[in-house]
Amino acid sequence: MRAAFPDFRLGTVLATSFTGTLSERHGEAVERIPTPQRLVDWLAVNGLAVDSCTTAQLDLARELRESIHAAATAAAIQDALPAAAVQVINDCSARGRAAAILTPEGKRRWRLGSASCVEDALGVIAADAISIIAGERDGKLALCASPTCQAAFFDTSQSRTRKWCDMNTCGNRQKKARFQANQRKNPRSAE
Repeated sequence: MRAAFPDFRLGTVLATSFTGTLSERHGEAVERIPTPQRLVDWLAVNGLAVDSCTTAQLDLARELRESIHAAATAAAIQDALPAAAVQVINDCSARGRAAAILTPEGKRRWRLGSASCVEDALGVIAADAISIIAGERDGKLALCASPTCQAAFFDTSQSRTRKWCDMNTCGNRQKKARFQANQRKNPRSAE
């Protein structure tokens, strides 16, 4: 990966990992796909390799990302899905060309055509978003408890009570803040 860019935040759910390419939405936002090449990198890391990306395709990807975020957020709080977001997701899903394949390990992977383009990869991401927002997969959509993040994530924990989109970032940051606040209130407990 290129050192000049922030690391990707990878998860197990494609659609919500994609929305994580913009983090800290309610704080100092961190854009993880600022250039077309960076989107190509993210797609490759997620098994959706494409040869190139234009600025227009990057704009489309960001529009899809924000639409998935808006729809997933609405679903997580049991609100009506925004019609404009649903339209973008559906359009991207219909536009893409990809085939589901079964790996020898019994996993589903996506195969893009030989002349794959960004739209094909975005179609896979949109289809994944549809499956989680429609409730077709075992889990539930939730919002990160971090006040600066509030990312939508797909909770597949047994109790469905996960609080953080990523324990290594948001969860640890909140635990550290709580610990430091306790240290300030009780300075002797550090001795």
